[in-house]
Amino acid sequence: MLTWPHPGTDWANSLKDVEPVFLEIAKSVLRYQNLLISCEHVARLQELDRDLKAYAAKHGLPGKVITVPAPANDTWARDHGPITIEEDGKAVVLDFRFNAWGGKFPWEKDNALNSHLANAGAFGDSPIRTVDFVLEGGSIESDGQGSILTTSECLMTPSRNPSMDRTDIEQLLAETLGASRLLWLNHGYLAGDDTDSHIDTLARFCAPDHICYVACPEVADEHYSALAAMEEELREFRQPDGRPYRLTALPWPDPVYDEDGERLPATYANFLIINEAVLLPVYGVAQDGQAVTILQGIFPEREIIPINCRPLIYQHGSLHCVTMQIPAGVVNP
Repeated sequence: MLTWPHPGTDWANSLKDVEPVFLEIAKSVLRYQNLLISCEHVARLQELDRDLKAYAAKHGLPGKVITVPAPANDTWARDHGPITIEEDGKAVVLDFRFNAWGGKFPWEKDNALNSHLANAGAFGDSPIRTVDFVLEGGSIESDGQGSILTTSECLMTPSRNPSMDRTDIEQLLAETLGASRLLWLNHGYLAGDDTDSHIDTLARFCAPDHICYVACPEVADEHYSALAAMEEELREFRQPDGRPYRLTALPWPDPVYDEDGERLPATYANFLIINEAVLLPVYGVAQDGQAVTILQGIFPEREIIPINCRPLIYQHGSLHCVTMQIPAGVVNP
C-alpha cells in the first residue's frame, strides 16, 4: 500500500523530486505482487492507474494495480495504514488511531483513511475493526511468532496514550495483535526523527531468530552512546527458547543534512520485505554498496533492490515508512 503525495501535503514544493521515488517503489513492487494506491488528487490517481497498468502489461509483470481516491494529510502509510492480523484462519483489518506521532502535525484525514478504503471495498470481505489506541505501524516490529520489538521512547510517550502504563500497553497488544511478549528497547536515537524513535529505523527482524540493527562506529558522533546502549540491550534479549538472537550490524551512512543544516534520520534499517525481494533505501553515500552486500547476505533467496530515498529523507522518513504490507487475499484486484 502507498498513500501518494499530492499538492495538499508537505511534499507540495518537492513533488518533482519525490514522485519518481514513489514510482520506483511502485514499479518494483509490481514485479512481485499487487499494489494498492490511494491519493486525494483524483486526476493524478487516474494517471497513475493508467500508467502503472500499462507499465505492468508492457513488462509482463504479475502485480495488479488497485487505486482508491481518499483524502490524506500526508504519505506515511506505515503509520496511518491498516495492520492486518489472522484470526481463526481469516484476515481481520485493524484500524488503530493515528494522531501524527503525538499531535505534531495535522492528522484528521490520515486517521480516517482506513475507513475510506474499507468503505470503497479495498479490503474485500475482510472485516475492519477499530481499536481505540494510538499506534503507528513503524513503532512495532513482529517476528510473526508472537514476539514484538518496540521502543519505550515511542509507545510510552504521553502524547499518544497518556492513561496507559507499560503493563496496560502489553495487555492491549496481546489482545489485539496476539503478542505473547514485547521486547522493549530503552535506548536508540536518530537526529531529525519526528517519530520518537520508531523501531523500523533502528532494529528489524530478518527471521524469528535474527535481528539487524543500526550501529554507529564513530565515537565522536552524537549517536554513538545511544546506539551502543541499544546494541547492548539487543545482546541481552533472548528468544522464547532462551537462546540469544543472531545480530547483524548495518552500515552507518555518512550524514545527510537538509538545507538548514539539520541532520536527517537516514538509515538502512528502513527496508521493505516483499515477495521474493527486499527494497533497500539508499542515499547516494559511500556506504550504499556495503548495505546492499550485507542485506544480500541476510536475504540470500531474495533480490535486493536499492532505491534512492534521499528525497524522502528530507521529510524525515524513508522507504519502509511510506509503505504498508497487506496479506494476500485481502485486497481484491
